[in-house]
Amino acid sequence: MNKSIERNRKLVIAAMLGAITVVLSMTPLGLIPLGVINATTMHIPVIIAAIAEGPVVGALVGLIFGVSSLLNAILRNASPVAFVFYNPLISVVPRVLIGITSYYSYTAMKKLEDKNLRTLTKVLWGLVTLFLAYLLYKNIKTGGTTLNITFVIILLVLCLGFLIYSFKSSEKDFPIAIGAFVGSMTNTILVLGGIYLIYAKKYVEALNIPMESAKSAILGVSVTSGIPEAILSVIITTAVIKALKSRRG
Repeated sequence: MNKSIERNRKLVIAAMLGAITVVLSMTPLGLIPLGVINATTMHIPVIIAAIAEGPVVGALVGLIFGVSSLLNAILRNASPVAFVFYNPLISVVPRVLIGITSYYSYTAMKKLEDKNLRTLTKVLWGLVTLFLAYLLYKNIKTGGTTLNITFVIILLVLCLGFLIYSFKSSEKDFPIAIGAFVGSMTNTILVLGGIYLIYAKKYVEALNIPMESAKSAILGVSVTSGIPEAILSVIITTAVIKALKSRRG
């Protein structure tokens, strides 16, 4: 009976987080403007599901995310490169794998000694805080919009809070952060890598980019968007997981 209740609970959580992912993919909430780029948040519920409930729930939410991406590309066709997402190897498989890679990287990091984890946690939040401070400086210098600057300030304040708290407590956020970072980069690398391997010629033609620039163009997207999105995933996932742990006691 307990196993049945637990299974049903996990299915409900998967459905709820999957629904959030679908909403994010269909509304402006799926993108957070940071000035330099618009960072996507659509994969974050997959990472949260995996770390909080395990790889099966994470993979299920990833499947919902992937199928919604596939249907969104087919039905809305809102981008000149939407055709790449008609292929489940691009739109579905990487999203399922987010839930698996994020969970196992999270559990692997948990095996490190507590002392090392506490040190790495401080270093982590210090580096993220510096990155956001630089991003804020760039936004102000280049005349970023009020919305962009506001979002960056909110994230910066949150990270400063995590950094200060890491010195005053024995919190070990590093495993969560690595799980979120790896999950986010799984999405970036597999999607863009798949596009390059399968659709490079069609992709650059749709964007009016010379074929010889295909590799650098796709690699450029993976760096300029992938890294900031991974950092955003780290911040949001850590905040949500910490809140869930606090609620559970």
